[in-house]
Amino acid sequence: MQIKKLFVQGDDAVIVNNVGYNHCHDADFYIDRPNGSGDYLLLLLKTDTIFNIDGQDMIVPANSVFIYPKGRPQYYRCLPQHTFENDWLHFDFSTKEKEADFLGRKIPFETPIQMNLNFLSFCIKSIAYEKYSNHPYKDQSIRSYLFLMFIKIAEYVEQTEEYYSGGQYEILSTIRHKIYAEPYINRTVDWAAHEIRMSRSTFQHAYKKHFSVSYIQDFINSKISYSKMLLTSTNLTIDEIAKQCGYRSYVHYTRQFKEQVGISPTEYRNRNK
Repeated sequence: MQIKKLFVQGDDAVIVNNVGYNHCHDADFYIDRPNGSGDYLLLLLKTDTIFNIDGQDMIVPANSVFIYPKGRPQYYRCLPQHTFENDWLHFDFSTKEKEADFLGRKIPFETPIQMNLNFLSFCIKSIAYEKYSNHPYKDQSIRSYLFLMFIKIAEYVEQTEEYYSGGQYEILSTIRHKIYAEPYINRTVDWAAHEIRMSRSTFQHAYKKHFSVSYIQDFINSKISYSKMLLTSTNLTIDEIAKQCGYRSYVHYTRQFKEQVGISPTEYRNRNK
């Protein structure tokens, strides 16, 4: 009984209304909620996404956190001819006091927060698992995961605030947008560094600092993401897809795909068609 009392304390602070882990949608995916969803919405974006904020479209790159406040319109969609992958969480607070505590963390709304999503995605997966389990303390576990997510996001925002306000982030974002928009074009580290007038080492260091991933790995991610879309939305052969994604070698493509995804392109197509 003593353990139960310990876990019950403060367990009504936050309410998880719904959760989704590792959801993938076709190219016609579109969210259109003029009045919002009635609660807060947290998105972990695993692909580039188009958001419309106050009538203006903006592309938010993959590996971003995006949070809608309660009552705000929600308009977002995937890029043309691309699939959309994300984790999502609808949540609310039981009291104004608890909501004020969350708002006091100064996590920005309707603003992309680019960071490593691995841990946050693990928390979403755990929340989804707990929500549909019969565990006696599942509500307390869910809220613990959620508050840990808030803390880690707030930490990242605070530690990197100066980078988001500087020009370097905007310049690097143009490079990142190019590799995700056209992953089939071979863009080397030397090309990228020259494009923004940086030395090779300075560029690589700055890129990883801002996006929590190396340029080379991010370029590979863009190719793999594009190939996933082709695998699930076209009848192209694996060899043709390899060429469409800028690979000169079928063997190189299949080996790299399996290293990144864990299964071969053929297996991925069979599982997702």
